[in-house]
Amino acid sequence: MFACGRIREDAWNAKIPAMPKKQSAKIRAKKIKLLLFDVDGVLTDGKVFILPAPAGFHPSIEDPGAKQPAGGFGLVSQSFIESKGFHAHDGTAISFARIAGIKTGLITKRISETVTLRARDLKIKHVYQGVQDKQSVFQEILRQEGLDASEATFVGDDVMDLPVMRNCGLAIAVANARAEVKAEADYVTPHPGGEGALRDAIEYILKAQGRWKQVLNDYISERSPKKESS
Repeated sequence: MFACGRIREDAWNAKIPAMPKKQSAKIRAKKIKLLLFDVDGVLTDGKVFILPAPAGFHPSIEDPGAKQPAGGFGLVSQSFIESKGFHAHDGTAISFARIAGIKTGLITKRISETVTLRARDLKIKHVYQGVQDKQSVFQEILRQEGLDASEATFVGDDVMDLPVMRNCGLAIAVANARAEVKAEADYVTPHPGGEGALRDAIEYILKAQGRWKQVLNDYISERSPKKESS
């Protein structure tokens, strides 16, 4: 589902209490069925490049809400292109999650044509851009999937991610996350955002669930099927 900036900011300024977490991170990781993450600083290294658009450029984001974000920032424009860099290891990790039956989604404050294209390329199910109140979107996705908060993880890097991280089953911070975010994370990835951090997160979950080797074998088999002997 692709959506842009329709979630109000009502709960953003209110203090959101953290969900009690008595079990270890690895035990909670065993329950994960939904992986959500921020984009800038997690799926990317946080840098944003603004480039002039070539003549005749037309953004492909179809949702008109993308042109008038509520609470987010960054506009879809015919005069410039917002460029970001993504890591191939993270793309592969999304495939691992799909094979394992783990749903994926992103929630980001900015609106970017580049993110839309990348999300479609990776077949990410839940895509929310232009969002200030990430906690409300988180609850909406849980309702759509029929899941409990304990069955979801969120990967973040900055303080805007804390409301969701405090209320999901497994809070993950990337290596380049702000100190306040790392302090509240259950697990910190070895790699920074844009350099394979999402791959770290997904591998951690699959290994905790005891499914890493099987998923890896299934992934390889999908791309290199054995030929039947004649």
